[in-house]
Formats: sequence, structure tokens, C-alpha cells
Amino acid sequence: MGEESSLVLHGMWASPFGKRVEFALKIKGIPFEYVEEDLQNKNPSTLLKYNPVYKKAPVLVHNGNPISESLVILEYIEETWKNHGPALLPQDPYERAQLRFWADFINKQLFEASVKVVMAAGEALEKAIKDLREKLKVVEEHGVKRLLGDGSGPFANGQEVGFVDIVMWSVLGAYKIHEEILGVKIIDEEETPGVASWLNSLIHHPLTKDILPSKDKVVGLLQYVRHRPLNSSAAA
Repeated sequence: MGEESSLVLHGMWASPFGKRVEFALKIKGIPFEYVEEDLQNKNPSTLLKYNPVYKKAPVLVHNGNPISESLVILEYIEETWKNHGPALLPQDPYERAQLRFWADFINKQLFEASVKVVMAAGEALEKAIKDLREKLKVVEEHGVKRLLGDGSGPFANGQEVGFVDIVMWSVLGAYKIHEEILGVKIIDEEETPGVASWLNSLIHHPLTKDILPSKDKVVGLLQYVRHRPLNSSAAA
């Protein structure tokens, strides 16, 4: 039996963190079994067993050994299947460090700002959009030039999707649906053209169609998560 014969991803359909692991496995061409977890009713024999510290998905179980936290999982995938499919990270230590830095910025700064946009309304939404765009400007001015400036391809990894591309897609890959639901423009193509081009290349990658949930499911989720805080705010 090969390395891939005992590989199980425990995820949740709406989790961007789980989706980035799915994307990485598909990019590398690694077969895996997928198990959908119910985060409202956590399974003691799977999720709670494999991730007793954070008790959340995703968890990748390889030959019975669980690995938690999406960025850690991406690194594990690259190290374990280094010669399988395209590399997610370059060989040069400095280049790897640069990509890790921007993946961390996107994972923390952009993700936090994008969540605030989804949850806000009225003046709070305007403020959240402004904050997100300021962070996108940082990526445009300092990240895009560093990540895509050599012109070797549409992605930070050149012609193939890599580590930081996967993180960027998982955070803002559904931005057009969010714009439609919120009735606001999130990505300004004139203000951040490099970011817009990068995201559109990722969105149109052939593998993402099999990973992202349907538009109806995304819309339903957005309406649900916005309904709860907006109602709570009104009641207060």
C-alpha cells in the first residue's frame, strides 16, 4: 500500500481552512478520503479524538496520525509528498520564508478584515470595507510585486498554484458572491489591479470548481451568519 492509501481529510463544507487543504491535495494529485464533520455536534470518535486541543476542522489523518491547523497541514503535505506533483514552496530558504510571511499576513490580516465585512451593515460595513481595502493595498504595493513581479506566471508559484496562492484563494476566492449579497464592491480593480488579476486567475483555475461549494450554499450561509449578528444588534 502506498502513502496515499490511508489519507483522510476531516473537514466542513463551509470552512475556508478545510478548502485550502482540499485544494493543496488536488494540486499535488494526492488521492484522499473526505469526511464531513458536523461542528454543531462534534464526533467524539473522529474530530474530538484527532484534534482534542482545538476541537475543530480540518484535520488530516495520514496512516492514523492526525495533523491539525491548515497551514501546518499544507507544510506537511509539501514535505511528505515533495516529489509528487508541483511543489507548493520553492527550494530556496529565503524565497520560502517570503511566501510564508505573505501567507501569514493573508491568513491573519486579510481573513480577519474579510470576516468583519461579511458580518457588518450600514456604517460598520463601510468602515469594514475601508479597512479591508487598506490591507489589500499593502498586498498590492508590497506583496504582489514580490510574489508575482517576475512575470513567470499568473500565480505566486509561477504557472502552478502554490502555498500562498492557496491561502489567498481560500480567504477571498468567493469575493464576487459576497459583493453580490452585500451590494458593495470589495475588490477595486483600479485601486488594486494586481490583487484583482491574481484572484481572478485563482478563481478560474479548473480545480476550484470542484472544491468551492455551490453559489446557493454560499449565499445561504452568508444570509444565515449575517442574520444572527444583525438581529442581535437590533435587539440590543
